Amino acid sequence: MTTVTIEPATAVVPQQIRAATPRRTRLLRVVYAVSAFVLVAVIWELVKVLVPADGVRIAGTRILPRTSDGALPHVWAVFTVLGDADGKSTVGETLLRTGLFTLGLSLLALTLGAVVGVALAVAMQRFGRLERGLLPYVVLSQTVPLIALAPLVAAWGGRLSIGGAPWRPWMSIVVIAAYLAFFPIAIGMLRGLQAPSAASVELLRSCSAGWWATLTRLRFPAAVPSLIPALRLAAAAAVIGAIVAEISTGTAGGIGRQIIVFSQQATGDSARLYAAVLAAALLGVVLTALVGLVELALRRYSHPPGTGTVSEGR
Repeated sequence: MTTVTIEPATAVVPQQIRAATPRRTRLLRVVYAVSAFVLVAVIWELVKVLVPADGVRIAGTRILPRTSDGALPHVWAVFTVLGDADGKSTVGETLLRTGLFTLGLSLLALTLGAVVGVALAVAMQRFGRLERGLLPYVVLSQTVPLIALAPLVAAWGGRLSIGGAPWRPWMSIVVIAAYLAFFPIAIGMLRGLQAPSAASVELLRSCSAGWWATLTRLRFPAAVPSLIPALRLAAAAAVIGAIVAEISTGTAGGIGRQIIVFSQQATGDSARLYAAVLAAALLGVVLTALVGLVELALRRYSHPPGTGTVSEGR
């Protein structure tokens, strides 16, 4: 009698094809991002061509914006302005210098927000009463207007000192940006920590695993798929918070303040202002890419065991 062995479908998939799949996915993401940028540029230029320079008004109300060079420059003008002189340097060098300053503050804010968010999530997961009492206030904290909070933080910080060193203005920016960044991390981490099934938790308890062992060996790995998207949201929030804080507190050296300077110079040509806004948007892309490095380092936990029906069936 002949025995027929049926192997899993994944066994017949060539190893090279399986290895090429993530590479192809990353390539498609780049193609989609470039295509989206090109599409926005094309629509931008179409608006310049089709919409009158003074915009469109109906019954005295402007429903389409002005498209003159003073209000909406050409796409290529936004890039060519980077070579224009700006004091002792060029516009591009100014944006690079101020962008790196804001990027550094955003990275510090993201780190601080991650520490606070993860600590809150662990505490709320450990103590159910703390979650029920604290979580509504965590959500409520995000309803406070940042532009109203920034001057208060700067005023409070001016009265503090750390290790005898005076409070620096950039510290206020980090705190304000971290205030925005901690929220998605806390919510995403809490959801991830609560993801393991009851059977998985009971299995570890039956092996005499305590709370700390369960946290590090089961709950932390299970939280990674929820933590990574939360970090991406927090990265964007940290950049936004840093820029708004720079503008609200009047702190010089960052790209937020540079946007104000260029907006005051945009009476005849707004290309510098648009270049600064584009540079600010790129900061979010760069910080999100750094989060991608964290995702790459934690890719082994992308599908942790004990978190769903598929894992339970293995």
